Amino acid sequence: MGGKGLFVKEIEEALLDGSADFAVHSLKDVPAALPEKLQIACIPVREDPRDVIVAPRHGTLDALPKGAKVGTSSLRRTIALRAARPDLEIVPMRGNVDTRLRKVDAGEVDAIVLARAGLVRLGLAARATSQLEPEVSLPAVGQGALAVETRAGDERAMAALAPLHDAYTATCVAAERGVMAALEGDCKTPLAAHARRAGDDMEISAFIAEPDGSRLRRATERTRWPSSERDAAAFGREVGMRMK
Repeated sequence: MGGKGLFVKEIEEALLDGSADFAVHSLKDVPAALPEKLQIACIPVREDPRDVIVAPRHGTLDALPKGAKVGTSSLRRTIALRAARPDLEIVPMRGNVDTRLRKVDAGEVDAIVLARAGLVRLGLAARATSQLEPEVSLPAVGQGALAVETRAGDERAMAALAPLHDAYTATCVAAERGVMAALEGDCKTPLAAHARRAGDDMEISAFIAEPDGSRLRRATERTRWPSSERDAAAFGREVGMRMK
């Protein structure tokens, strides 16, 4: 219906016309390039970035019977599920979280895959029956993080939001978004990237494929922990460029 920008465009218009001073987005919905007059003012502490399974009758991905139906419209998750369980039937499923939960409760599918962060923020964390570790389902770029956006140069809003900024989260998602920018990823691209601290280093894992799941490329690389978000983004871009 319009890609990731569909979810943020109307809210950004409210910022630009002055009817809002700042806007809160799920970072994974924010395109790599922002409108010229807007900026991301802060990124708060990240929620758990993992995907989860909601499978009321079976509990875990491994426990699903052969041929079980799993609902998701995410190309990224589809690739992960097919790699882990090629015997499953992946069923396209759209709608908000409540709609998807109703469908799995009604037995239309045996399981659905959702972001844990979304369930936590809706007070529905208990609905997850198991977690999917990044080794099984690598998270989307920025998954679990929020982005607070303001007008460029709005010092009053920036000062008010500064205490909410988390440098660790911002550095990690800068690297992930660097991968996305290099690969020119959008909502039609099966793309994942997840950065984390590993001792004194940053480790980033990523994958990209064609929309039909073909030509899958994976990468896991390390560098010394970046001294700035700019350096983190540059590292992410380097990783992404090597995956083209």
